[in-house]
Amino acid sequence: MTVNHPSDRVPTVGFLYPGYSAEDDYPLLERLLSRSGGPVQLPLVHTDIGEDAHRVDALLRMGGAERLAAGVGPLKERGAEAVVWACTSGSFVFGWEGAREQVRGLAAAAGMPASSTSFAFAHAVRALGLAKVGVAATYPDDVAEHFVEFLKHAGAETVSWRGHGIVTAAEVGTLGRDRVIELVQAGNHSQADAVLLPDTALHTAAWLEDLERAVGKPVLTANQVTAWEGLRLVGAAGVPRPGLGTLFKTGAGAPQA
Repeated sequence: MTVNHPSDRVPTVGFLYPGYSAEDDYPLLERLLSRSGGPVQLPLVHTDIGEDAHRVDALLRMGGAERLAAGVGPLKERGAEAVVWACTSGSFVFGWEGAREQVRGLAAAAGMPASSTSFAFAHAVRALGLAKVGVAATYPDDVAEHFVEFLKHAGAETVSWRGHGIVTAAEVGTLGRDRVIELVQAGNHSQADAVLLPDTALHTAAWLEDLERAVGKPVLTANQVTAWEGLRLVGAAGVPRPGLGTLFKTGAGAPQA
């Protein structure tokens, strides 16, 4: 389901973001996207993170329906036409069907189209026709394995993956440009069509072109695909927006005729 809006309406997507780590990627993405392909609005509301831990039990609690529903009201007040749960691990740990149910519940609570970062990756992989991917995960290995399993349902084969054992989102949020480039290089593989960085706590918005140059292929990052997914839901992803990686440059995600 996508939203059709008048030509003079600025596409507005709301994001539910757990805690405080790399939320400043979203106002930056709003500025960069508006500059490169027309105005968009990306309001964000922080949700209760509970325990900051990349552990399956903590992540399942963090992605609970009540916590997500609590942030919907402020987003509606700010004119959101769709809402995205801006968390990868707090969605894929539920498994494919569990993550679908999470999104259905969020859509019902919000009264508007909804998605999550995990499905953003799945849809981006399909939109770009990626058959084989490499994964550079900040998470401990047991959490990263859940993401690899999730990608199978999107039709993508993970030809290489690497976890980096970082337990908290707070620590991930401190990683700078050089360290993020090291992460994407570590997740690369000669057979991979692209490299995926699945953590919305990781700053990447300012370095999307640098990351792709570092490996010579498309790179999909969590905050990048989350913004793209939201624009896809409101019918605004088909506008080519250069400077933000292959996903935005190609205008992937245009509504089908």
